[in-house]
Formats: sequence, structure tokens, C-alpha cells
Amino acid sequence: MIKKFIYLEWKAFTRSASFGANLAMKILIGFLMVYFSLIFIAMGVGAFYVLKKMNLEPLITVNKFLIYYFLSDLVVRLLMQAIPVLNIKPLLVLPFKKPTIVHFSLGKTAISFFNWTHALFFVPFSIVLIIEGYDVVGILFWLIAAFSIVYINNFLNIILNNIDKLFVIFLGIALALGAAQYYKLFDITTFTGPVFQGFYETKGLFLIPILVLIGLYAFTFKYFKNNLFLDAGLSKKEDIATTENLTWLNQFGTLGTFLKNDIKLIKRNKRSKTTIFMSILFLFYGLIFFGNKDQPEIMHIFAGIFVSGGFLFVFGQFVPSWDSSYYQLMMTQNIPYRGYITSKWWLIVIATFISTILASFYLFYGIEIYLTIVAGAIYNIGVNSHLVLLGGAFTKTPIDLSNASGAFGDKKAFNISSMLLTLPKLLLPLLLYWIGLHFGNKTLGLTLVGGAGVLGFVFRNTVFSIIEKRYKIEKYSTISAYKQKN
Repeated sequence: MIKKFIYLEWKAFTRSASFGANLAMKILIGFLMVYFSLIFIAMGVGAFYVLKKMNLEPLITVNKFLIYYFLSDLVVRLLMQAIPVLNIKPLLVLPFKKPTIVHFSLGKTAISFFNWTHALFFVPFSIVLIIEGYDVVGILFWLIAAFSIVYINNFLNIILNNIDKLFVIFLGIALALGAAQYYKLFDITTFTGPVFQGFYETKGLFLIPILVLIGLYAFTFKYFKNNLFLDAGLSKKEDIATTENLTWLNQFGTLGTFLKNDIKLIKRNKRSKTTIFMSILFLFYGLIFFGNKDQPEIMHIFAGIFVSGGFLFVFGQFVPSWDSSYYQLMMTQNIPYRGYITSKWWLIVIATFISTILASFYLFYGIEIYLTIVAGAIYNIGVNSHLVLLGGAFTKTPIDLSNASGAFGDKKAFNISSMLLTLPKLLLPLLLYWIGLHFGNKTLGLTLVGGAGVLGFVFRNTVFSIIEKRYKIEKYSTISAYKQKN
């Protein structure tokens, strides 16, 4: 039965309309996996000796910071790890047992790069510890406990991606712990360090994460098995219907019609509401850089881009995927692409302007810091807004508006063309700001960044023509891709 599932997964991959892009992307990802694998191996072998040179006890020091290692791992999973799925509905009418379907879906996660890559650090580090005279049995128990926590993160990722309330709770706790550690209000490592050290020193303590892992797998299995129905998700909670005419937008003609649709889409759907929440989180991104004197000054403009560009990066980069559920119908109507693109652009501009106003609390760090955010906002409006819309022409992954998971979008939406377009979004403003700093003038750096944004705004009609042409070229391949459900 499992062999049949593997066969179906392979057919789904090779028959996909985006097979060529997916294959190229997997080759690129393969090179990145090799690169990071070598880094993990080097860290595993060298960590012991580097810590020894710093007059630190290697195992105790590593155990002290393992809590942040595993928290970072979970955050990276939530943002990047794709949840393996099957096209469930066709299988439910065939003689496949539900437990088999769920076990296979969960089992696919066990061989994920996000799991086995940790072995490249923990195994070499454990071998070095044994060579250096540490207790062999204790190290093996410690290694088993560490891998149990890795797989606990694996199933936590699945749960947090499917249960919205748990995701919000985890995100709040992680941010609170990070902020408390950063501002030296509370050090969680004081409590967690001895626990990780206990996996080595106390025989039998390693069984606790194993039992937690078993319980978490059972919970995840039960959750998905109980929701494995043909009509799962079709029954919705009944609310009192409300209407929103937004008639004041009618004065803007076709542009106003598109804006009304976008505003309603954001307010009424779970996935789009999540983007608003994520955009608000971006406002606090600058606290990492502006309050840290050890950060290179060039990173200030990097922070300024993100503080004002939360909505742009979270919502804008998935245009037109937000409209994927009715994109085919929309393309049969007499709808001008220019009006469609312009409405999305104005939505991004308005959100960037509001974010810049809300970020005025950064005046606490000085007027120069806030001007950095303003310069970043101007660059976002004049340059990055055009780049995300151009990148949208190559993003052909439909979005499920009823599902809030994956706030940064489906990982399959990333492709080589979109990745290349991210370079000027971040690297160009860094280069312009660096030129100003190179000549010893921050004002010159901010002027160059802001000036690039102004030029982009001035020539927006020319840029819109280029974007419109690309959308027309990609029109039918986009429609074909949106038809695919898996």
C-alpha cells in the first residue's frame, strides 16, 4: 500500500504543469542542502575544540543554548518547511484505510531535510565527545534525547500549521522569551541548561522526550484521522451576514472596484487576515537592529525596508495568487490588466504609508533612525512594489483563502525567476546606503535609497507597461496552474 502511495506521489510531481520549474528548483535546493550540510558537519566537529580554546566546558555550554537552537529550528520550519500532503479526496473513495493514509502522510516528514540535517551536527559532536573521554552511554542517551526533540519539533510544526490558536500562542511565547533574553530581563537558559545536561548525567531522563514524541505523534495522528472526510472543511460556522458596499470607492472607477474586492478579500478570509497580523509583526523588526550597537550600521537600511514593507512582502509577493480561486472567471471578463495591477499597487502603497506612520515610535531612537525607515518606505513604494508585482507573474501556486497556515505562502510559489527578483529588493538599497557610508555621509546614503524610490514612482507608468506585458504572456500558463489542486 505504501509503495502505491510513493508511486502516486511521483506521478503527481512529474505530471505537474510546473514540473520544469520544480525540477530546476529542486536542483538549486540540492546545492544549498550540500552547502549547509558541510557547514553543520564543520560545526559538529569543530564546536568542541573552539569552546575549549575559549576556556568553556563544551557539553555544558552547548546544553545551555540548546533551547534557542531548537526554538530557532521550529521557527525556520514554520516559515520554510512544506507540510507533505496527499490529494486526499480521490483516495477516500478507494479501498485505502484511513490510518494507512495518515501514517504515510506523517511518515513522509521523517525523511525531511529539516530532520536529518541535525544529525550532521549532533553525531560528529557526540563522536568527538566520546573520543575526548566522555561517558559513552551518557552521550548516547543525550543524542537520543536530542533527536527526539528534533522530531518533536517536526510534529509541532504540523500541528501549529493546522491549528491557528496554537500557532499564535507559540509565536507569542517565542517572541517574549527572545525579547526577555535580549534585554536581559529573564534568562531561560538558567532553567533549560540543567535539563539538557541531565540527559547526559541522569540515566533514564532521556525517556521523557521519547514519551513526549510518542504522545505528540499519537495526538497528530488522531487529529488528522478525525478530520479525514470527503466533506471536511465544507461545513462552516454560521454567522450573521453583513454587507459592505464601500460606495465611497466608486469615485475611482475601475480602480475603486478592484480596491473594494481586495479590501473585502482581506477582511473576510482567514489566510488574508493572517497577512495583516504578520505585517504588524514586521513593525517590530527594527528592534533587533536599532537597539543593538553591535550590528553593522549598514543593516539599519535593511531594517528600514522590512519595518515599512511587512504588507508588501507578505501580501504583495503572492499577487495574483490571492485571486486564484476565481482567476479563470476573471480572465473571461473584459477586465484591463492595467487596472488590476494598479489596484494592487495602490493597496501596497497605502499599507506601506500606514506602516510608516505606525512606526513613528522609533523616534525614541532618534530622528535619524526614523528617517531610515522613511527612506526604506519610499524605496518600497517606488521600487519593491513594482518588483513584487512583476514577480507575481511567475507565481503560479493557488492560495486556499480558508486556510491560515503558511502565512508566508506556499513554498511551491518560490521559483528561480521570483528568487532573482528578490535581489534588488534587498541588495540594491544596501548597496546604495553603503555608497553613502563609504563617503562618510549617512544622509547621502539615505538620499540615494530614497532617490531610487522617487525615480521608480516617476517612471511607474513605464514599469506598469512592462509588468502588464509579462502578465499577458504568462496568462494561460497561470490559468492552467491554478486548475491543479495538488
